[in-house]
Amino acid sequence: MAAPILRPVAWANSLDYDDEVLVTGEAVALDVRPASFILRAAGTMIDVLLSVLLVLLAGLLTSIWQAATGADDAISQAIILSSVVFAVVVVPTVVETLTHGRSVGKLAIGARVVRDDGGSISLRHALIRSLTGVLEIYGTFGGLAILVSLLNPRAKRLGDLLAGTYSQHERVPHLVSHAQPLPPGLVAWAAVADVARLPDRLSRRIAQFLAESPRMVPDARSRHAAALAAEAAPFVSPVPPVPPEVLLLGMAALRREREASGLALEASRLERLAPALTGRPHGFPDR
Repeated sequence: MAAPILRPVAWANSLDYDDEVLVTGEAVALDVRPASFILRAAGTMIDVLLSVLLVLLAGLLTSIWQAATGADDAISQAIILSSVVFAVVVVPTVVETLTHGRSVGKLAIGARVVRDDGGSISLRHALIRSLTGVLEIYGTFGGLAILVSLLNPRAKRLGDLLAGTYSQHERVPHLVSHAQPLPPGLVAWAAVADVARLPDRLSRRIAQFLAESPRMVPDARSRHAAALAAEAAPFVSPVPPVPPEVLLLGMAALRREREASGLALEASRLERLAPALTGRPHGFPDR
């Protein structure tokens, strides 16, 4: 299963969860991005086309074999029927089970079938989806699957509702860093400033504002900067006499640099301890 990405925290003090947010047992909100109806339809069409081609190939080979051996028509019909079951039920079930929710169509659209809790599907889930697909995709020419998908916020078809699965979109946009350096006028302040008490939620809101500020109108930009600076001022000491947005830039850059330094220091300490943590006790034979 691909790792889902964190949903950016909004400026509001509370986070409203919707159908696209998966909340883990540790109360972490993850953006799982269900595949849209159009993407799912395209992936299903590819899988159906491959299944039809497989059935046609089996029918062609059966006809050639029957013409060469003079076999009874009943045997040929049984072979063709078995080929249909194999192509429509067995192959999708085996492929989705072995690839943990992927097929050729889903690979083409960048999606994967996962459980409702975000985990990998098993044989049971894949089998339920394949058996239900015989009715809703092949039996109704996709009509039932289209109707159910359009009525579901996650574009689930009937097989997904019965199996407890949905299609997760894995091709997410590349995250671009909006980190900005420390303003030159705050270099002396950064040497003595204390920003450790800044709450994580407020720090994320400041980072989100700084990333979106170039696209904001000047009036809204100044109002948001002033509101965030006033909210963050009690957690910063000392507070430099600079414009609000400059203060936010300084706090974000200083906090980022100190956290990076702390992580680098922790990594170096663990590297020095690696021989003791991974080595064998003194005198223990190396078998």
